[in-house]
Order: sequence, then structure tokens, then C-alpha cells
Amino acid sequence: MDEIAVEFDGRAKITKINAPENFETSGNFGIRAMPTILIFKDGNVVDQSVGFRDKNDIAKMLEAAIG
Repeated sequence: MDEIAVEFDGRAKITKINAPENFETSGNFGIRAMPTILIFKDGNVVDQSVGFRDKNDIAKMLEAAIG
């Protein structure tokens, strides 16, 4: 995720949370497995992935959301 954050600097904000320590936030978004990736646009979840994804897959998800 750190590499993705550098690659998308200025175009997307990349944030990580520790789901077990942030159970309220995790519950609000229905996170039941880790890793989970949520992609937001204008405050709404526009894409989601559960399980390991490689850097290229994540980049494609972000590119699709950015448009």
C-alpha cells in the first residue's frame, strides 16, 4: 500500500486502519475479513475487495474509480 500511495500521490488518498483495533469503523463498513480494500469516491464506497490483491490489481481498481 505504501508503493500505491506514492504512485497515486495527488490523485488518491491511501489510508490504512487496523481493523481489530477500530472495530466500530470495521463494523460500519461490514469488514469481516482481512485484508479488505474499500475504494471511496465522493464519500461513497465504489469498489471493494476482500483477500490479497497484488499492486497491479489495486492500481487498476483505483484507476477505474478515478476515471
